Amino acid sequence: MLIAVVLVLLVVGSVIFHFMSPWWFTPIASNWSTMDDTVLLTFWVTGTVFVAVNLFLAWVVYRYRHKQGQKADYEPENKKLEWWLTIITAIGVAAMLAPGLFVWAKFVIVPKNVSIVEAVGQQWHWSFRFPGKDRTLGKTNVKLISPENPFGIDPEDPDGQDDVLIARPELTLPVDQPVKVLLRSKDVLHNFTVPQFRVKMDLVPGMISYLWLTPTKTGEYEVLCEELCGVAHFAMRGRVVVVPRNEFDTWLAAQPTFRETQALAAADPAAGATQYAVCMACHGPGGEGNPALNAPRLAGQNALYIRRQLHNFRNGLRGTHEKDSYGAQMRAFAAMLPDDTAIRDVAAYVESLPGHAPQATVTGDVKRGKSLYTTCAACHGVNGQGIWALNAPRLAGAYDWYLVRQLQNFQQRIRGAHRQDFYGWQMGVMADILADDRAINDLVSYINTLRAEDTRTAMTAGRGN
Repeated sequence: MLIAVVLVLLVVGSVIFHFMSPWWFTPIASNWSTMDDTVLLTFWVTGTVFVAVNLFLAWVVYRYRHKQGQKADYEPENKKLEWWLTIITAIGVAAMLAPGLFVWAKFVIVPKNVSIVEAVGQQWHWSFRFPGKDRTLGKTNVKLISPENPFGIDPEDPDGQDDVLIARPELTLPVDQPVKVLLRSKDVLHNFTVPQFRVKMDLVPGMISYLWLTPTKTGEYEVLCEELCGVAHFAMRGRVVVVPRNEFDTWLAAQPTFRETQALAAADPAAGATQYAVCMACHGPGGEGNPALNAPRLAGQNALYIRRQLHNFRNGLRGTHEKDSYGAQMRAFAAMLPDDTAIRDVAAYVESLPGHAPQATVTGDVKRGKSLYTTCAACHGVNGQGIWALNAPRLAGAYDWYLVRQLQNFQQRIRGAHRQDFYGWQMGVMADILADDRAINDLVSYINTLRAEDTRTAMTAGRGN
């Protein structure tokens, strides 16, 4: 009797929770409302079966409960019952699968007036590419990927010269315009998902998959990777911004083409040495840093990272938090560099400076720190050399007190809080795995033991990862 009551309460509670639950679909922002319809149909079919089976089981438990002197009747076969179960099950399965087949047929047939964009996935970053006026994307090859050509576009293919490159994980799309999203992975299996769009698709290395949709509401929506792709899978986030058509056209026209990125003159470390005079007062003539001025070591750091941080300071992505007084100082100095050419030259000069390990000032449990660093190594390299392809700077040879402060800043969102600082945000959520200051000290104590013998050699090794 008690079991029958429990089964009835389970059914009643489940139904109430389903209809009263605060967790439901996010508001839809595309043409794929049929996705919701198929999910709801599945809920009704499976829900009906769940209620019917459990109520029937409760009735059976009650009706045929043990009674003194009552003997069970064994019936090994009932063809009539089996036929009914087979027919009802087949109808239920067909009711769930058939609508999905019709939706899939619409999903794989792309409209003729669709625009094209490519979404490129890698650990743990999104980037995007639009075709130029020729409406044709250029050919790509993973063997061509380099710091100067992160998309791996074939420079010999004329179709790729006017491709518009979005190297950051933020995509802008026009509202009410069908778009076909080509999906390409540089490394492992990923999945492109925007929950409000109701469509998703895997990115499979070695092939191009796709999805299509029509954004129907202006706004900002989060891009997720919903395929386990490594230790920082949960932090592989991006953003889709849906705007009116005129705003989209203005935005797209302001983005660089492949031809423009390749036409940039090579960075000049000699010219950067002259520009570095601005930095020398704090960071030292050899980029050795100065603890008394809270200036970190720069010597040998990845040029891409130096460029990104200088741009972040200039554009207000870093150094604007009220508690980041040292970052505020850097904003003023970064503003003294007149243009992007000067930033590129300074970064190249800094990368050319030899880096050497400073004296340790932080103490901790090195063995425990090594265990904690396992997560960090996925991006920064097993030797702390940094990996440019993962947007990860060099850690080996950095001042330990500076690393401690930055980890604390990331945890407190003093750094990485700006909505455009995607990599800072990633570091914030990764830094949260460190439970307390002791864990930070243990980790940094282990980083003190890492030796990338020569920074330039280390960064070359990083390019191979």
